[in-house]
Amino acid sequence: MNIETALILCAGYGKRLHPLTLKTPKPLLKLNEITLLENTINLITKLGIKKIKLNTFYLKDKIKLFLEKKNFNIEIDVVDDGDKILDTGGGIYNMMKSSLKSETHFLVFNPDTVWDQNYIKTINEMIKFYFLNPNHNTLLVVDKKLSFDKNLKGDFKLKKNLLTKQTENDYIFTGCQIINREIINKGDWSRPAYSFSISNIWNANIQSGDLFGFESKNNFKHVTNLEVYQKLLENN
Repeated sequence: MNIETALILCAGYGKRLHPLTLKTPKPLLKLNEITLLENTINLITKLGIKKIKLNTFYLKDKIKLFLEKKNFNIEIDVVDDGDKILDTGGGIYNMMKSSLKSETHFLVFNPDTVWDQNYIKTINEMIKFYFLNPNHNTLLVVDKKLSFDKNLKGDFKLKKNLLTKQTENDYIFTGCQIINREIINKGDWSRPAYSFSISNIWNANIQSGDLFGFESKNNFKHVTNLEVYQKLLENN
């Protein structure tokens, strides 16, 4: 089994990067003369994924124009959130809904992580783990000690590839996950144009002991806010 389609979340306002994101959507900010979105698309292409769907809302015309100008060598389908922003979970559900029903498994990316070449091996290993284990949702996580942004707090505890949440958490969600269509099709969040956070599904999975984590050993760089972005620019 393999994964044919990757989803990229591009609808957000990027408020923590004001004033830069007042006129430029966060995915179009640059590091090393390349936009965060292009960097993410390049990684997906090298993973051998055939199709990309990305959602838009805030400054959506600028993202569409960027894609038209770049003319990437991979099929890219832009899925608009509609009249209101759908948050992470709603955006994922909306993109899945526009996919072929035969597609069950999706690789999902946040473009504000700086995805370097080391992630190719790591993500391929995570895909193998996902298909070897009967689970619906696997998150790529990293020990917070490897984070460029030392102010980031952990999101999860990781033990034997199962994720939980405790008072003190050591692992950060990197912004990459594999999710099965079945798990997002059930529950209240499957209503059309319903705005919800993907963390709602994670929390439900944790309650049932069914949220899996795969550990990345790569240094983690994430464009968290304006201060971190400026430091990343200086560091590259």
